[in-house]
Amino acid sequence: MAAGRSRYPQADREPPSSVGGACNDDLVPLDYVAIDFETANSSSASACSVGLVKVKGGRVVDKANWLIKPPFGHDEFSEWNTRIHGIAQGDVIDALGWADQLPDLLAFAGDEILVAHNAGFDMGVIRGACSATGLDTPPSRYFCSLQVARKTYHLDSYRLPVAAMAAGFDDFEHHQALADAEACAAIILHAAKRHDAADIVELAAATGVRINVLRPAATARITIA
Repeated sequence: MAAGRSRYPQADREPPSSVGGACNDDLVPLDYVAIDFETANSSSASACSVGLVKVKGGRVVDKANWLIKPPFGHDEFSEWNTRIHGIAQGDVIDALGWADQLPDLLAFAGDEILVAHNAGFDMGVIRGACSATGLDTPPSRYFCSLQVARKTYHLDSYRLPVAAMAAGFDDFEHHQALADAEACAAIILHAAKRHDAADIVELAAATGVRINVLRPAATARITIA
């Protein structure tokens, strides 16, 4: 990873681009931030990497990714997880922890809706990591591209690589956080075109997929659309 915005190792900044290689005339003006976490083990608090892709007006305007040192008690790297994403204990020795990195994550996302493939997992990571570090869970709005894919395509599987291929985004490094966030972003844009939706709220209405608000585990989930 190259040096980038703020204090953290991140992906290089890139000029605005279409998602999934769409032509300019084919863009839909959606705004959202796609997000993906990788974890060190089965604990939801064990985030070890995050990828973020900001889409404005249907174009990628910013990308970021960085390593995270999981909090004490959630910091053991399982052989299984390392085999999946390639991140090991030694890779995060010099990384900052969740409490130091959450402000940058929230600053990147701003007021945009967070979109993730199987959003329950990624929002659970935010909730779990905040709980483990004594932080308030941010009341972020979120939306699930897995559920959208199920309402948009007819596939044998709706795993991220399969759904992304249906959206015209393939040949990416699955379980690399930034690549997975890019794939998620592509699915949402392609689905919006299919459903003739001009924004995430319209896409939610067209697919029957809810936009939710992230809350601590003890608080009931709030649905806003």
